[in-house]
Amino acid sequence: MSTAAADKTGGRAVTEVAVGVVVRADGSFLLGQRPVGKPYEGYWEFPGGKLEAGESVEAALARELKEELDIDMRACEPWRTLEHDYPHAYVRLYFCKVTAWDGEPRGMEGQAVTWQTLPVNVAPLLPAAQPVLEWMLDERAA
Repeated sequence: MSTAAADKTGGRAVTEVAVGVVVRADGSFLLGQRPVGKPYEGYWEFPGGKLEAGESVEAALARELKEELDIDMRACEPWRTLEHDYPHAYVRLYFCKVTAWDGEPRGMEGQAVTWQTLPVNVAPLLPAAQPVLEWMLDERAA
């Protein structure tokens, strides 16, 4: 880890996470509620999960969407990257827009899922999800 990276993370390891912004043709997007027992349980987030050793962002996202939502990703586009310092982990989030999949998303880990539009009507949102909503608003305004 470079000195600049160590300074930014406080010397903590960076957890790399693939995140899917699953978007339907009507512009609505999918949020899931973090299950009981996980940090920030009950908070709403975009689906995804940690990259495994040697795994690409796209492969990790496809695996996580299958495990968490029982959908098979057919098309995704890398979109934005964000780093966030949570009390339990320093994360680097690779957001991808997912525009094609097979199956109907359902919470495979007992989590609630919901299709939302801006502004969202669920709360609380995971802190790292907030910038994504702002990016979506910016794109809509452009």
